[in-house]
Amino acid sequence: MSGKDRIPPHNDDAERAAIGAMLIDDSAIAIVRQYLSPDDFYSSRNRKIFEAVLALFSMGTRPDLLTLSGELEKTGKLDEAGGIDYIASLTHAVPSSANAEYYSRIVQNDSMRRSLIRISGDIGARAFDETVEPKLLLEETQRRLFLVSDPRGVFRYKKADSVLLNTVNYLDEVFKTKAQFTGVPSGFPDLDRLTSGFQPAELIIIGARPGMGKTAIALSIAANVSLRQSRPAAFFSLEMSERSLMLRLLSAETGIDSYKLRTGFFKSDDFEKIWSAGELMHGAPLFIVDMPYMTLQNIQEMARMVKIQENVEIIFIDYIGLIASNDSFSKRFEFVSKVSMALKGLARELNIPIVVLSQLRREAENQKPNLADIRESGSIEQDADMVMFLDRDRELGKSFEEQSKERGQKVQLMIAKNRNGPVGTVNLTFLKHLTKFVSYTDERL
Repeated sequence: MSGKDRIPPHNDDAERAAIGAMLIDDSAIAIVRQYLSPDDFYSSRNRKIFEAVLALFSMGTRPDLLTLSGELEKTGKLDEAGGIDYIASLTHAVPSSANAEYYSRIVQNDSMRRSLIRISGDIGARAFDETVEPKLLLEETQRRLFLVSDPRGVFRYKKADSVLLNTVNYLDEVFKTKAQFTGVPSGFPDLDRLTSGFQPAELIIIGARPGMGKTAIALSIAANVSLRQSRPAAFFSLEMSERSLMLRLLSAETGIDSYKLRTGFFKSDDFEKIWSAGELMHGAPLFIVDMPYMTLQNIQEMARMVKIQENVEIIFIDYIGLIASNDSFSKRFEFVSKVSMALKGLARELNIPIVVLSQLRREAENQKPNLADIRESGSIEQDADMVMFLDRDRELGKSFEEQSKERGQKVQLMIAKNRNGPVGTVNLTFLKHLTKFVSYTDERL
């Protein structure tokens, strides 16, 4: 039998059993919905019945033989769905709803196989076309494969009423739970009160002049998220090595001066603190990506990978100015514009916040930074959902270098843009000797 004559993978018994479980026990609907969408059903009649079950469930009506046949008749799909006799047979296809998840996984796996067959056929055919840019084809392949592994349907169109229903369900959930933060909390209460946490699908920019602590604030937030909240986070380092990052984290967690850790001038007794911090960090879901010459495509590939394999909830990129370009002919500001737009799209695709660090222009050195100070491209501020700046407290009357000699210095984190919330300024304390940010305190540390 030739490849084109082969029947695509499917399991009609599993499809019937999954729907039957939903009809026997409506609590199974929530289980099946976690794994399956209508497109996952190979049989067109099973697909139509599944759609009708979801429609009834969304209206608060329990699906049974009577309500289901009525819904299908109303939409003119009863005959296409096999008629009343076929619907009635579904409840006999499974003895109970206990194995609803098992049946759903079988249907999902077959659906994934069909998708892979379809994608490989499409990509294989296009790979022979020399007019198609291979890198663009690879990017398209990665996107499509991500959608297969994550069936949220990022690129499917939706009618407004379904979006409304999801939104109302979300409001109902947050009303019941009274969740203080709807996104990923940064671990800094004053900042989280303004942002309600970093929100899914948002691109967040943290800008500062060199030496102000961009990497330190990103690492501090990553540590708060991963070490103290046990939420998976990924840190993409384009500037510092993985060992340098780990030394910073160990300094922050142990309270041992970072210079002493780097040079070995710490006490033997400090090893107890190091092992204790190491235990905490060993079990934390923090993933470090260390690649000095990282292209936009590398970032997209790795971001999808850590999302799929580790289910990361937030990604940090340090920093946008070091992302390498494969195109030596394009102007830098055009490339950075492309990068910021792509990172915004990536945040939406993965449905997680992506925090990107950016340098500010030299002109921002002796004044309060503003959106125009972001280096290389104005599109960064345009694409970003939130822009924050690190700035020293000039009211202290000391230079930044003088403040850096103090063990605790006051730094302002200015929210200059917040598409979905208020702007404002948050005071933080920078512990220079630990390269760590903590919540602001007036006390000398």
